[in-house]
Amino acid sequence: MSRIKPKIMERRLFIKKSGVCGLALTMAPGITLLQDDKYSIEELMGKEDIELFGDDINLRKEAYDAYIEMRKAAQNDGIEFKIVSSYRSFDRQLAIYESKYLKYTEEEDMEPLTAIDKIIEYSTIPGTSRHHWGTDIDLIDGNPKVDGDVLVPEKFETGGPFEKFKLWMDENSEKYGYYLVYTNNVKRRGFKYEPWHYSYAPLSIPMLKSFRLKNILKQLEKEDFLGSDHLTTEYVKTYIEDNILDINPDLL
Repeated sequence: MSRIKPKIMERRLFIKKSGVCGLALTMAPGITLLQDDKYSIEELMGKEDIELFGDDINLRKEAYDAYIEMRKAAQNDGIEFKIVSSYRSFDRQLAIYESKYLKYTEEEDMEPLTAIDKIIEYSTIPGTSRHHWGTDIDLIDGNPKVDGDVLVPEKFETGGPFEKFKLWMDENSEKYGYYLVYTNNVKRRGFKYEPWHYSYAPLSIPMLKSFRLKNILKQLEKEDFLGSDHLTTEYVKTYIEDNILDINPDLL
């Protein structure tokens, strides 16, 4: 049985509408034809197996060690870390993206680009997630009893169940190398504020640098997923500038 309706059965290789594909790469900051061999593009896109550490933690060794030290310090202050999400493979991110695409286009009858705009408020286009790197975590306090979705910004604010957690992280997380990625800066574009998403900077900064040196647009051009036929070079260029690069400046 087909998993999608005929109206969205058409797929194609990503972004063939524009004839200025190569040119666009030089227009966006940090997107060049240079290559960096430290991390392969397959690794950065979540397509290569990497060594991960910790049951239900799944971080690279250095990020894992720092997380354990930070967790111990938080426990001493009455906070019990709970990881909601850490490493994600390309296929896992693809499943998240396509599930949302089907929901928005079929159940809520959104136009394809409107659906994609909705998806990228909080979720990435497959292959571009920081969660592919083994350096980033979505983190909460496991002590409070919380109904419904835990990854809601209001739950980290004054009076919310994760207020104490957020205050502790604001004071302490950077001591252990963990920085908030998508800050509550009203001038920041791209993904919405995520008070739960932290990145281990000593590893993620060089990984982002390596990712920026790849021909990101060319790599995405090879991918095939729902809605890709509605994406143009300009759309992806803006996505890279806003969603990948407009983050906490301490992580650039």
